[in-house]
Amino acid sequence: MRPNLVRRTLVTTAALGLALATAPAVAHAKPVPDANAPVKVGLTVQGPDGVLFKGQIKTKGHSVTMVTGGTHKCDGTNGSANPSAVPTPTAALDDAAKKKHFTWDGTWYASFDDFSVDTIKNVSGGGAAYWSISVNGAPTPVGGCQFKLKAGDRVAFTWTSF
Repeated sequence: MRPNLVRRTLVTTAALGLALATAPAVAHAKPVPDANAPVKVGLTVQGPDGVLFKGQIKTKGHSVTMVTGGTHKCDGTNGSANPSAVPTPTAALDDAAKKKHFTWDGTWYASFDDFSVDTIKNVSGGGAAYWSISVNGAPTPVGGCQFKLKAGDRVAFTWTSF
């Protein structure tokens, strides 16, 4: 081999090796899923005299408008419970009410940054009962606009006497 050809080959090989070593790595990261993408959950509303609603609901966190409570976000960011919007039990109730044409109402409590569900399908707790919220059989540790739902969760609003 001629010396010039050997030198050129070595220089080219070294340059190519240096270029490959300093090239930015190609990221093959998975796309980040939308935390507030709609999910399908089972929703049951159990009144004092039986089931008021039972079905599958597709829901995501959104603003809710109540006659008593006004319009407020109900997307899981309430009370800084989640860093971004997520599906919530109260949003699922609101979506079911819109889809199946029934009413519900609640009082807004700014100190909790959440609603108290007071009436569903004209059934009120009054002074003797309240609407409890559970997910997968367990009471929610936070309000219905703060709890993050996952696909397949079972949400229940149950009329509960004191």
